Amino acid sequence: MKETGPTAMGRRNMLLGAGALGSGLLLSACTSNSNGDSDKANVKATTAASGSTPGKHVTVGFSAPAADHGWIAAITKNAKAQAGQYSDVSFQAAEGTNDVNAQISAVQTLIDKKVDVLVILPFDGKALTAIGTQAMDAGIPVVNLDRVFDNSLAYRTWIGGDNYGMGVNAAQYIIRTLKAKGVSKPVIGEIAGIDNLDLTKQRSLGFKQALAKAGFSVSIRQAAAFTADSGQQVMSNVLQARSKLDAVWNHDDDQGIGVEAAIKQAGRSEFFMVGGAGSQHAMQQIKADSGVLKATVVYPSSMSASAVTLARLIGQSKGMGDLVEQEVPTSITLFSATVTKDNVDQYLPTSFT
Repeated sequence: MKETGPTAMGRRNMLLGAGALGSGLLLSACTSNSNGDSDKANVKATTAASGSTPGKHVTVGFSAPAADHGWIAAITKNAKAQAGQYSDVSFQAAEGTNDVNAQISAVQTLIDKKVDVLVILPFDGKALTAIGTQAMDAGIPVVNLDRVFDNSLAYRTWIGGDNYGMGVNAAQYIIRTLKAKGVSKPVIGEIAGIDNLDLTKQRSLGFKQALAKAGFSVSIRQAAAFTADSGQQVMSNVLQARSKLDAVWNHDDDQGIGVEAAIKQAGRSEFFMVGGAGSQHAMQQIKADSGVLKATVVYPSSMSASAVTLARLIGQSKGMGDLVEQEVPTSITLFSATVTKDNVDQYLPTSFT
């Protein structure tokens, strides 16, 4: 998950892109005093040129951290599976590692092999920036996945999740549910991830600001470490500190396994909980509707599959089919969907184990 995020930048870029597109359409309408066919041609999307039709063969090099977390494991699995969908793509994956120097060496090997495009989820974006820049200087476009490099010269396109949006959407679900129950002064808990990571700060900021807009605030907040053991310990502390809760947001579904264990051990059920990331376990709990977990906000592990698709399009000099532009955008921020009992079947196929 992204440690340093261009969330605002990504939104700004998308908004600017939408704005530019909207302005272009408006300008066409305002200046149109000729036949409509020529105007329509100017804004025609490139679907025919960028779909699934086989094109130039592209070798995609891939590097990511070690699969020590369900979400990270799904990243590599989904990238490989997506590459397998294309007859015109070869996929060369480096072994996952949490050693920065080992990942730099692995990317260097892929550069030396002269792959056509690189997809890199850096363990540490700052530390991998130089090797990303080296690849770009060597004429190998880099798709920077989630954890952003320090310098935009190090990548052709960035794609990743919206940590701030996760917090906003978790808060909005909690606000809607509490208001429907007629709770005006709720006791809201927050189980964060690792506190010194930028992604955690962004999630908490989005959560806090969205709650404040409704006149609510976080009553008790503690940070865990994205592990089940840490989640159980932290939630036990929160339950001991507060005899009554109305709602809880847990940032991460993997640590949520421990959070759920602590809740069951304490025999508490007076509140409801929202998870984060979108694990298969969490979605199955939501579907069963038998515990406190009622929703989760997704941080899509499918983004690596989308990154491979982008790498293929860049390698073939194609744009995205439903956009008017002829090139892949420089920044794509993915939406954090809220999964509830009502729509869980839609999202279960893209959950991670």
